[in-house]
Amino acid sequence: MMQTIVLESCIILQPFMSFRVLLVFFWVIAHSAAAQSDSVSQSPHSKFSSATIIIENIHITGNRTTKEDIILREMNVKPGDEIPVGSLSDLLVINRKRIYNSALFTNVTVTADTIDTQKINLLVTVNERWYIIPQITFQLADRNFNVWWTEQNADISRSIIGLTTVHKNFRGNRELLGVSTLVGYRKEFSVSYLKPFIDKEQKKGIGFEAGISSNKELFYTTDSNKLLFIRNTDRHIISRFWVAALLTYRPAYTTVHQFKLSFKHSKVDDTVLQLNPDYYRNGSNALDYLELNYRVDVNNVDNWAYPLTGSKIVGNLFTNIGFKGIKFFSYVTLEAGKYNRLADKWYSSFILRGKLSVPGNQPYIARQALGTKYEYVRGYELFVIDGYQYGIVRSNLKYELLNINIRNIPFKYLPALPLRIYPKLFADAGYVATPQTGNSYLNNRLIYSVGAGIDIFTAYDFKVRFEYAINHLGQKGLFLHFNAE
Repeated sequence: MMQTIVLESCIILQPFMSFRVLLVFFWVIAHSAAAQSDSVSQSPHSKFSSATIIIENIHITGNRTTKEDIILREMNVKPGDEIPVGSLSDLLVINRKRIYNSALFTNVTVTADTIDTQKINLLVTVNERWYIIPQITFQLADRNFNVWWTEQNADISRSIIGLTTVHKNFRGNRELLGVSTLVGYRKEFSVSYLKPFIDKEQKKGIGFEAGISSNKELFYTTDSNKLLFIRNTDRHIISRFWVAALLTYRPAYTTVHQFKLSFKHSKVDDTVLQLNPDYYRNGSNALDYLELNYRVDVNNVDNWAYPLTGSKIVGNLFTNIGFKGIKFFSYVTLEAGKYNRLADKWYSSFILRGKLSVPGNQPYIARQALGTKYEYVRGYELFVIDGYQYGIVRSNLKYELLNINIRNIPFKYLPALPLRIYPKLFADAGYVATPQTGNSYLNNRLIYSVGAGIDIFTAYDFKVRFEYAINHLGQKGLFLHFNAE
C-alpha cells in the first residue's frame, strides 16, 4: 500500500488573506465562544393595506468605490416595481445573495423601510472588499508537493516566485486589471483587462490579455502515467507568446456568454524533438495557431464560490486552426453540477465533467486529459492520463459542522469573518479513452476512488480541502487543495 501526502502545486500567498485572515482564523479557534451566528435580514412587520406593495426607491450605503449601477445590476427589482406582500421576505434574502455573489463585498444586508401602507424603500448596506490585492505566488514546477519532495529531492530551483497585482474593481465599475511577473523555474510577464459592461443595459463587455513566458525545463512525453522532463541550463527549452481579445454577453443574472479569439505561439528546442518527434506535428519545432473559444456559464447556485444548493452548467467549445506544428482540431468540455440540501445541515453534490475532441490523431501537446491541471479523479493526483475523451463523476455527502460569523474584527476590509467547516464523504469515478495508449495502464478502463475529507471556507473566498482517498489500485493518500472541486 502506498501512503502519500500531497500539497497542491500552486500556492498563492496574498498578504491580506494569508496573514491576516489566517491569523484571525486561529484566533477564532482559540476564542470560539465569542462567535456570533449569522443572521438574515427580515422583512418589517408593518401591515399593508393591499396584497401588493410598491418599491418606491432603493438606497445604497457603504459603497465608497463601487458605482451604484453595478450593485443595482445584480438585483432582480427596481424602483417602481410592484411585488406581492408575501414575497417580500424572500426578495430580501435573494437580493442579498445576488449582490454578495458579485465578489465585491465582504458583507451585504438588504432591509425594507415602510413608507406608508402601500410603499416601501429597500435599504442596501455593503462592506467593500480590498480590491487591489498583491499576490505573492510560490508555485512548484511539479504536479504536487509529493512529487517535488520525493522524486525531485525538494529542489528549490524547481519553484516559481512571482508578484501579481490585480485590481478587482477598477474605477468602481467591476473592471479587472492585472499585471503578473514570474521568475525562477518559469519566467513570465502578462497583462489582462476586462470591462464587464460597455453598454447602457449592462449586458455586453470586452477584454484583452497578452503575455510571454519561457522555461529551461519541459515535460516532453508521458511514460507509465508519469511525466518525463528535459532540462537545458544554457538556454530556454521553450518560449511562448499569446495575445487574446474577448467579448462577453450577460443577458441575465445567472447566464454569461464569452467569445474569445487568441493567437498562440510556442517554440521548443531541437532536443525536445529528438526525444519526441511527435511533440508537434510533422517534427516541427514551432507551434502557431488561432483559437476561437465560446464559453457559456449558467450559474443557479446559492454561493458561486462554494455552492451548497442549486445547479450550474459550464460549457466550452474550442476550435483551433493551426498554421505551423498542428492542423485543425476542436474539442468540447462540459461541467454540470447539482447541489442539494438533504436535511438540516446535510448536503449532497454531484459534479460531471467531460471532454470530446476531434480528430483523433493529434500531436502529443494536444492529448492532455487528466492529471496535469485541475482535472483528476481524487486519489489519482500523482498520475497523468492522456487521451482525447474523458469523463469524471464526483459525488459528495457533506455535513455543516460550523457556520458562524465572527464580528468586530479589527481590520477595515474584514468587518466579519465567516467560517464554515464541512466534513464529508466522497466517491469519484472516471474514464479516459484514446487509441494511443502507449504504456499507460490507466487508459480505456474505469478508475474510481472513495474517501473522506473536510472543507474549510472563509473570507475572500479562501478555501482549503483536506481529502484522504483510496483508489482502485489500493493506494491511499492524504491530499491538500486550495481550490473548489
